[in-house]
Amino acid sequence: MTTLPDQCPLEVRVRRIHRRDLNRAWEFLKLVFRDVNRETVEYQRPRSKARFCDIYDEEGTEQLLFETDGQIVGYAECTFEVDGKGSWLNPRYFEKREMRPIFVEELAVHPGYQGKGVGNFILEQIHHLARLRGCTHVVLEVAENNTDALRWYRKRSFYKLDAAIFMAQKVATEPDLLPPRRLREKKARAEILAGSERRKGESQKAAPKGRKGGSA
Repeated sequence: MTTLPDQCPLEVRVRRIHRRDLNRAWEFLKLVFRDVNRETVEYQRPRSKARFCDIYDEEGTEQLLFETDGQIVGYAECTFEVDGKGSWLNPRYFEKREMRPIFVEELAVHPGYQGKGVGNFILEQIHHLARLRGCTHVVLEVAENNTDALRWYRKRSFYKLDAAIFMAQKVATEPDLLPPRRLREKKARAEILAGSERRKGESQKAAPKGRKGGSA
């Protein structure tokens, strides 16, 4: 249980996700990450609905829903093993440092319930699973410009392991079409008249001449 600042009790229950929850859990994740996805080079979460639904059938992945009065207020997705195939993690990095991490793929709190203890409850649940599995670290990914999330994690003693930095270089380019041009009125009128006279002369030259002596 967690408590609102005004002492109004808010009971949050955690359970494992069921197949019937997939659609509304997907909509919940889109809501949570909508704003941050607009501001980041790489989409944070979720990648795609198809991928999200496939995870349900994967072994070794925990998908947890946090609810109050039947409404989803939080979601967590974590795994304990990484095979290095199609993953954002390099298992050798952790093996070399004798780290046994629990990998958090998702940690999401409903925008309307942020700052009310839901995130702390989710993190406490993740730590509980980590201890049961003998893990030594909680590892997750967050965009550097997701300042609210970074601030939240750093307050809870998360620290930076490594980083992939997106870099860009501006290329000098020119537009395909010429920019608007302000034409001089006299010159423009002269060009129009010249074009009209030229078309008139061409029309007269092309006209057929009449027969001499009139019609038969």
